[in-house]
Amino acid sequence: MLDRESIIYDSKTGRFYEKEIEMICREEFCALDEKTGKAIVLSVEEKERIFIEAMQAYFFDGREMLKDADFDQLKEDLLWEGSPVAALSRDENKYLAAMQAYLSGKPIMPDEEFNALKKSLIQSGSVIAVSKEPTCFVDSGICSVTWTKDDVRQAVAYMPTFAVVSALWLIFAFELTPLKYINPLFGIILGSPLIWFGSLAFAENIFFKNPLVASGPCPDCGADNRVLFGDVLGVEGFGEKAELKCTNCKTELTVTRSTLRVASPPKAL
Repeated sequence: MLDRESIIYDSKTGRFYEKEIEMICREEFCALDEKTGKAIVLSVEEKERIFIEAMQAYFFDGREMLKDADFDQLKEDLLWEGSPVAALSRDENKYLAAMQAYLSGKPIMPDEEFNALKKSLIQSGSVIAVSKEPTCFVDSGICSVTWTKDDVRQAVAYMPTFAVVSALWLIFAFELTPLKYINPLFGIILGSPLIWFGSLAFAENIFFKNPLVASGPCPDCGADNRVLFGDVLGVEGFGEKAELKCTNCKTELTVTRSTLRVASPPKAL
């Protein structure tokens, strides 16, 4: 049995270790403290963020954040720890290959196919196709970032229609069908498929028209913002382009629905 002194608890990662930190970092990917120069054991979330940033830096900007050995070790750690980030799908691998070919001047697919692939990955929430860190261009002063579809807030936006359809079902079920003789809770459970699909149909065709809620950081200050595309009760809303002000720095932002790409206006050089 190990002595108590040989077991180390790291409050940052929430893990117990049976070896010294230096010994652990010989076997898995670690970071170095900028001030002390000592090795730091990383959490899975921190490793995932570094992995994504390294992938995007290499395929989007053509620069290497990590040495090959360090990157391989990082990927091996994530796979061993069961992280889905390190296991890319077929479309994600295809997307990265297309990006690399384009940057080398030898594109392997038409622009239309590439844009459709990227749009599909963004809509599915792929961490590879979404650049969450703002990018600024020196020549124009424009900063941009990619937002993601906000499924939680979009579901919340559907709640009023869900309440209306649920009320209509209750009136119909307990006044005009034999369900009035059973527990109302069972009646709601039995009618849940109709309530669900009815709510979606009512929300997306009557209450809203072609709705999409997206959110992400401001490319200038990093503050969280969100936007709703589509019409509401016949009132015309944002179409393909949305223009809004950042809730924090008040910068004018332009959001493109098809790519969820957000750009700030050019800065004076």
